[in-house]
Amino acid sequence: MARVPPGSFPLHKTHGKPARYARTRYHVRNTLSLLVIASAATLVTATLLAAALVTACGSSNQAAAPSAVPAPSPAVVPAPAPAPTPTPTPTPTPTPTTATITITSAGMNPLDATISAGGTVTFVNSDTLPHDVQGGPDAEHPDCHEIDAVGFLTPGQRRATTPLTTVRTCDYHDHSYHAAGFNGRIFVR
Repeated sequence: MARVPPGSFPLHKTHGKPARYARTRYHVRNTLSLLVIASAATLVTATLLAAALVTACGSSNQAAAPSAVPAPSPAVVPAPAPAPTPTPTPTPTPTPTTATITITSAGMNPLDATISAGGTVTFVNSDTLPHDVQGGPDAEHPDCHEIDAVGFLTPGQRRATTPLTTVRTCDYHDHSYHAAGFNGRIFVR
């Protein structure tokens, strides 16, 4: 594009008229278009508002007779729903306060017993040989000295532990026979 001297306007896509004139002409045309659109929108809004008022108020010129106001109908109150029946919770089986362990030639039966805190376990020697019941998993690890109260049992003899008051698991063993069937546990709950 050629250099334009100062004070003159380039002739560029304006059909022989200065570019500044073209900008002004388009600006005026766009402004007028917006005014026409705004006027049309206002007219449509006013027409719709008038139609709504005529419909709501009625368009009759005659005096309207007072209309009867319908009496309100009594409110229907639904009957209350029946209260749900609570599901009964099963009562837990209480832990027994005593248990009995029988000693036979095959071992202790049962090996494990569960009692509540403060309960006792009675050992019964049904074997033909004597047995020595002590607390702990073996002689080197004594524990639960309440079991030591059973001690040495001759055939046919029975004896109970002193009350096991602490909630825990107690191991016991037959000090005379160190076989697997002669060791067990007492669960104190």
